[in-house]
Amino acid sequence: MINKSLYIFSVFLLACCTNMHAQNVVQNKRHKEIHKVSFGIKGGFNSTMMFINKISYGNQKINDIENNYKIGYTATVFTRINIKKRHFIQPEISYTISNSSISISNLNSNAATLKDNALIKTKMASINIPLLYGYKFINSYPYGMSFFLGPKVSFTIDKQSECKYSGFYQENIKETIQPINYGAVLGIGVNISNIFFDFRYEIGCNNITKSVEYDKISTSEPHNEKELTIKRHKNVLGFSVGFIF
Repeated sequence: MINKSLYIFSVFLLACCTNMHAQNVVQNKRHKEIHKVSFGIKGGFNSTMMFINKISYGNQKINDIENNYKIGYTATVFTRINIKKRHFIQPEISYTISNSSISISNLNSNAATLKDNALIKTKMASINIPLLYGYKFINSYPYGMSFFLGPKVSFTIDKQSECKYSGFYQENIKETIQPINYGAVLGIGVNISNIFFDFRYEIGCNNITKSVEYDKISTSEPHNEKELTIKRHKNVLGFSVGFIF
């Protein structure tokens, strides 16, 4: 009776081990197949920081500038291509809304150039195309962590973008954003199986302002005699959650 029980238990244990081994083989095979070339989607939020190089009216520089962080959002599709065990290339295309505001006090040195405390509110809609190189410094399925970096090109959607000015002597100020902007991306990605979290910082490499114009006829003298100049670039801190197919 005991020998029969031991026999049945041995057969059951062997069957369990065989089944577990087969599942591991299938899972590992599936994992390798998925990660040769993968497609993914992600969505998230961003916080935009406008770094001001220059705001001036003629030769009069405007000071006391404060950057106010605003929340935007992004949606992305991407392809991840493994080129080695721990290295990958990841081209992306995303639709992004970036919001920001800049407040300027009209006290002290700005009293002659500003009518009131000034505010510049910016909404930028763009199609972004980064090309990222990544390195997986943790690559033990189902867990992973990678570092990535690369260049980015952004195409401004003019009809969905706007800049609003208040507090200036100049009337009906209109700022035109550059149609194409360039930047660099660096960040860290963390994944658990097919779900991943993306933390990144995007650095703007060019002045995003193409031109600034205002209505000189309706602006009172002497505030309609010189050009209003703004030079700034956009940095973005982003977080997103996605899924790799």
